[in-house]
Amino acid sequence: MTYKNERWGKVRNVGRYINEGKWDDYWQTSISHAIEKTCLIRGYPLEEIIENLTYTETLYLTLRGELPTKEEARLLNAVLCSIPDHQFVASTAPAARFAASAFPDSPIPGIAAGILTMGSYTVSPQDSADFINESHELMASKDLTIKETAIDVVSECLENKKRIPGFGHPTYRNVDPRSEALKKVAKECGFWGEKGQIYEAIHKEFVRVTGKEIPLNIDGMMACVLNEMGFDPLEMAGIAAVSYMCGIIAHVVEEIKEGVPLRIIPPEHGAVYTGPDERHIK
Repeated sequence: MTYKNERWGKVRNVGRYINEGKWDDYWQTSISHAIEKTCLIRGYPLEEIIENLTYTETLYLTLRGELPTKEEARLLNAVLCSIPDHQFVASTAPAARFAASAFPDSPIPGIAAGILTMGSYTVSPQDSADFINESHELMASKDLTIKETAIDVVSECLENKKRIPGFGHPTYRNVDPRSEALKKVAKECGFWGEKGQIYEAIHKEFVRVTGKEIPLNIDGMMACVLNEMGFDPLEMAGIAAVSYMCGIIAHVVEEIKEGVPLRIIPPEHGAVYTGPDERHIK
């Protein structure tokens, strides 16, 4: 079995370890070190972290390896406050509650079910970040202006019927107020730059060409902000999950305590059969 990560060009072949019999670097991590009487997180004793850091600072340290500046901590905290919940206007809470209604003995299955709904269409700054980075690379490779890049990208997406991630929302029409609030904090903290400007220009061009008054949603704005902070798209997916976690936990606990055992989807709520009429095996 060979694992290849194309983004970093790293190949680790299990067969090499078996053939050489050397496993010294097979399991290694720079994140934590559990030693006698303490656990180090990126070199810092965990007890010192408990006594001195906020959760936001601890998250930044664990992911990035260094303590955040005041501005970085404030902005990451704003990101974590961006999507705590959205009632049932997403697949996350219903999935979590379905699972919890079937297994009320522990909240963990429900929490896991909610997390597993996160992907390309919800809680997805990762896709938007990849799109932003590709657009930025296009601008550099063709020596385009931000406006020219937006025209080029939107034209190509529409021509090939490619979805632009981070645009549109069933609740918010012209503007997503969450995005505007997060952008405001990003500017105040000094983390609004070229990539965010490119993404906004693409959104503006898309609205102009299509006539669709749809907002740049919070997933897209989280991608802009986290990009400017230097986070990797893979990290962004996890950060978004952490942001939504408080809502998932609340929904699961509410379902277990006050919900309906074994949730169903009745016909009145959209369960429609579209198969053949009754028939029999002859």
